[in-house]
Amino acid sequence: MPRVAASFLPPIVLDRASPAPMYRQLYEWFRRSIIEGRLRPGQRVPSTRGLATELGISRIPVLGAFEQLLAEGYLEAFVGAGTCVARSIPDEGLRAAAAGTRARGQEPGERRALRRVSRRGARVAHASPHPWTSILGPFRATLPALDAFPAEVWGKIVARHARRPPPSMMAYGDAKGYLPLREAIAEYLGVARAVQCDASQVLVTTGSQLALQLAAQVLLDPGDRVWVEEPGYPGARLAFAAAGARLVPVSVDPDGLDVSPHIRRGGAVRAAYITPSHQYPMGMTMSAARRIALLNWAARSGMWIIEDDYDSEYRFESRPVASLQGQDEDGRVLYIGTFSKVLFPSLRLGYMVVPRDLVSAFAAMRDATDIFSSVLYQAAMTDFIREGHFARHLRRMRMLYMERREALAGAIRAQMGDVLEVVGTEAGMHFVALLPPGTDDVAIAMEAARRGVSVIPLSSCYLRPPSRGGLILGFGGAPGAHLASAVGTLRQCVAAG
Repeated sequence: MPRVAASFLPPIVLDRASPAPMYRQLYEWFRRSIIEGRLRPGQRVPSTRGLATELGISRIPVLGAFEQLLAEGYLEAFVGAGTCVARSIPDEGLRAAAAGTRARGQEPGERRALRRVSRRGARVAHASPHPWTSILGPFRATLPALDAFPAEVWGKIVARHARRPPPSMMAYGDAKGYLPLREAIAEYLGVARAVQCDASQVLVTTGSQLALQLAAQVLLDPGDRVWVEEPGYPGARLAFAAAGARLVPVSVDPDGLDVSPHIRRGGAVRAAYITPSHQYPMGMTMSAARRIALLNWAARSGMWIIEDDYDSEYRFESRPVASLQGQDEDGRVLYIGTFSKVLFPSLRLGYMVVPRDLVSAFAAMRDATDIFSSVLYQAAMTDFIREGHFARHLRRMRMLYMERREALAGAIRAQMGDVLEVVGTEAGMHFVALLPPGTDDVAIAMEAARRGVSVIPLSSCYLRPPSRGGLILGFGGAPGAHLASAVGTLRQCVAAG
């Protein structure tokens, strides 16, 4: 194992009033830190002279402690490289540590206090990561074409800002976001998505998930009812459930969300979460009649509408559909978008557009949550938009995703046309493949993950048991040849399930 470069030590506490000699206290501290893993194998430790100076003691006890640790095999000395933590720890030391851990633990028959978490924590505890979420292979939904991202251009822009950042970029930023980026976002949304806003209404977030959490925290009280699409985006349901909201599933059909039965039944509803331009996960577009009905109901009832426009830039069969927010004349719609799915996920930049009278509340909540997003990346994103790279990237990706969509759909028709029914191919970076009735989509997703393929079971997007399972297949993150090959693996998984 290579030696690890010198690093900061955990704080050493010496008791000068203790009857134990100083060298013994140092010896015991190093020994415990090594056994418990606070000091890593191969990590360099300070010189005896430097450690004595730092602790304000004579060098003699430090030399005594190090000599004992070297003799027992806890430290190793290298000519010209100083002293390091041993790369293998004596077995008797590990046994002693284990005995000490038991001694500090619970005694037989001892009662311990309950380890409680909040109700909010308990609500989200079940949402542990699934095996298919850790795979970056074929079919990973929401994963863009990282192989086609203009990394060199982006790197030059980031370096330009990072090389000599002004103090304003290195200090605390505005909770609403970097003003030049908010201005660029407002201009882009007005032209491309028909969103009615100016920079004062734009908040920059670390992705759309934070925007959903902010909306839940600002708009909802525990017990408030929220309409959510059925099936729908699990991340939104999680954000609202964490705020204590009561989720009311509203079915979708080829015309999108159908709220008319719920309006007729009555009952107070605080908010509705929708993906009208490209419904997640089924892919349909909400019809004009239903958009108008929802907006009218929101104006009459005082309900908020949270519009998630997560990947509407990519539409293949027609021009992009205008946002619902652009039709809102009563200020009831909050609009959410993200750069993370368009560029690359670790960018962690998203945005939301809120009604003017809510700006101060959202800015205050953002400040209380995590203050602000990285100003360096916000400045880089501003230039990426202003210099035309963003628009060029969108045009290239629209063509690339169209090719990859056709490659995947064609491979499914050729290899699994008798098993899968493909729906929702008009837009976005994924579509749904419905399975034969009675097929366990979770079991297939688990088997696919075991074989290195990421598919999301459609049933995970339902609050109620679905009538038919399916698989959410992303086509953005892998070349067409890889997608076609992975269809063969998927066929084996379906056969095995």
